[in-house]
Amino acid sequence: MAYSNILVDQFDAVAVITLNRPKVLNALNRETMDDLAAALDAIETDDNVRCVVLTGGERAFAAGADVNEFASATPAEMLAGYRFEQWERVRKFSKPIIAAVRGFALGGGCELAMACDMIIAGDGARFGQPEINIGIIPGAGGTQRLTRAAGKARAMDLILTGRPISATDAQAIGLVTRVVPDEAVLDEARALAVQIASKPPVAVRMAKDAILKAFDTTLEGGLDYERKAFYLLFATEDKTEGIRAFLEKRAPNWKGR
Repeated sequence: MAYSNILVDQFDAVAVITLNRPKVLNALNRETMDDLAAALDAIETDDNVRCVVLTGGERAFAAGADVNEFASATPAEMLAGYRFEQWERVRKFSKPIIAAVRGFALGGGCELAMACDMIIAGDGARFGQPEINIGIIPGAGGTQRLTRAAGKARAMDLILTGRPISATDAQAIGLVTRVVPDEAVLDEARALAVQIASKPPVAVRMAKDAILKAFDTTLEGGLDYERKAFYLLFATEDKTEGIRAFLEKRAPNWKGR
């Protein structure tokens, strides 16, 4: 498919999606999010892709939402515009997504990175939710995901002051998976994606789903969900192959079923 504001490449079982509005530091307008949702729709049903890397440019992963799109909008117009439907597509995507972040990940850019399953950040990356500085608050998950990752006190600090933090600080509060030199970000994210893509696809999806369930339910409910997923995997060919390969001391040949 042809997209206006993103690029999509595939390397073996890994798809790399690149936000591509460099003149505005990858500001997230409606068209960009439509492109991203459409790309994820296509990848969802492509059995040849088992993991996704989402990245931006050297100066910015995404510097925020495109404020020009809603500068004069009314509440009714914001509601009618279905602005957050595309964000739900990212949240509900079943395959692992790794954000590879260089430069700014601010506002919507930080929220998009947090919507991914893991974040590989360059040592020069900056994360933040500066919406308070223009009279609004995060609207694409910032108040919820940042609080879950960093805790109430740190989320209050960052969201109420709007101050950005470094990649190292973001890792220290649990927001970032790994910090590497800026020039190594994409290679590191792709290497992690390749490693995940080499695992049994059904088990990877169910593991991701079970981990995310921990944010939506009680411990008891989460344990019940995990146990059912665990039992269900015993019906897969990959479970049989994995155990046989382990006992035979050879590499498994995953079928994804």
